[in-house]
Amino acid sequence: MTSPVQPAALEARGWGWRYATRRRWVLRDVELRIEPGEHVLLLGASGSGKSTLLQGFGGVLGGADEGETLGDLLVDGRAPVDARGRVGMVLQDPDTQTILARVGDDAAFGCENLGIPRDEIWPRVREALDAVQLDVALDRSTAALSGGQKQRLALAGVLAMRPGAILLDEPTANLDPDGVREVRDAVGAALDRTGATLVVIEHRIDVWLPLVTRVIVLGAGDDGTVVLADGSPEVVLGERGAELAASGVWVPGHPPVLPPAPLSAPGEPLVEAHSLQVSRRRGLPVAGPFDLAVRAGEVLGITGPNGAGKSTLGLTLAGLIPAEAGVVRATPTLANGETPDPLRWSSRALLTRIATVLQTPEHQLLAKTVREELAVGPRALRLPSDEIAARTDDLLVRLRLRALADANPYTLSGGEKRRLTVAAAIATRPRMLVLDEPTFGQDAVTWGELVALIAALRDEGTAIVAISHDEAVLDALHARRIEVGR
Repeated sequence: MTSPVQPAALEARGWGWRYATRRRWVLRDVELRIEPGEHVLLLGASGSGKSTLLQGFGGVLGGADEGETLGDLLVDGRAPVDARGRVGMVLQDPDTQTILARVGDDAAFGCENLGIPRDEIWPRVREALDAVQLDVALDRSTAALSGGQKQRLALAGVLAMRPGAILLDEPTANLDPDGVREVRDAVGAALDRTGATLVVIEHRIDVWLPLVTRVIVLGAGDDGTVVLADGSPEVVLGERGAELAASGVWVPGHPPVLPPAPLSAPGEPLVEAHSLQVSRRRGLPVAGPFDLAVRAGEVLGITGPNGAGKSTLGLTLAGLIPAEAGVVRATPTLANGETPDPLRWSSRALLTRIATVLQTPEHQLLAKTVREELAVGPRALRLPSDEIAARTDDLLVRLRLRALADANPYTLSGGEKRRLTVAAAIATRPRMLVLDEPTFGQDAVTWGELVALIAALRDEGTAIVAISHDEAVLDALHARRIEVGR
């Protein structure tokens, strides 16, 4: 901005939070202080409470009807709800933060809610858009923006409010490499111009190391949440790298264990596409034409930039949306008596044939508890109750969800929700899986375990379609790639 803001101090004094639907505390007895103007990378294993802590500082956890709190969480010495406008947050999913139809209106939304005079809002909006280098017209449709542009717009909306602290919760989780760099550079430019405090949660540590001056690692202790490490990036990641990597923290130079190469060559095709064009709206194709086969015992990786049509291609192959042109056809082995067109299959017919994990976990959560979520598919197949229980118990253990079996799925962390949706998809033992960003939100340990699980399904003969910006996932799975939009 044209002048620096007053950076905010963030402090937790014995603070904890427990969701109303959970017996266990997500965080307890957290003690830390972030000084004004510090740039902090907040790390920890999946489910360690990182996002909950950020939401607490942002004042968005809700009141007593949503959970129970202990101790104090302070922004400039005040409760977050009393420090309105001092903290701005940018979350993982660009689409969930886009509120209004036009870029200018969306960037101005926060200022309007703070009651800033109208003649002051638009200069702020223009300065914020310039700070994040989003050079588009104010009346540009937000729906026409790429994922990276939407994240920069969300950041611009935060900067226009001129908060003292910027909180980023995995802001590049679903972005392609260009979008990742765009958002990171936009944050760096904004910090240079504002002097604001920064706290960022991110598994892509390498991306953010040039911007941060301090690393804080959260973990579970005997009596609550403990700070496992706190110091400069060089000290924390250098001197304790191996220890932290073993606990699940992504540490450069300490890669997770990878599964072995496929045990055998790919099998027969289960789904074939010919001259396929895909679209979300009839008459507006976004990608294609494609000629491809999805084979048993193989991982087909779909890559490409944000907005290129990768997810649309996956949904079309899964029989969930119609093709714009061309055909998608299941081979007799997969169809097994059904019509060759997966789009015409009933939901029950799809359960054992093609299962899909959507990019946003919340879009497919149905039940009140984790255990019930895993049982949805098997119950729809009318399996015996003892078989349902056996499958559910097995998946709870394999996906590290047993301690959360009775929790409401919406109270899980992003990484836990992703593991839950993968587990629910494989509970019906389908012949083909379509996985959209299957490893987002995972720590190093759960990433490795999830990749090993997918590799095991591949080796058992399941056909896998993996849509991902994470090249490491596709490399680890020895995927055959199709690039969309290049």
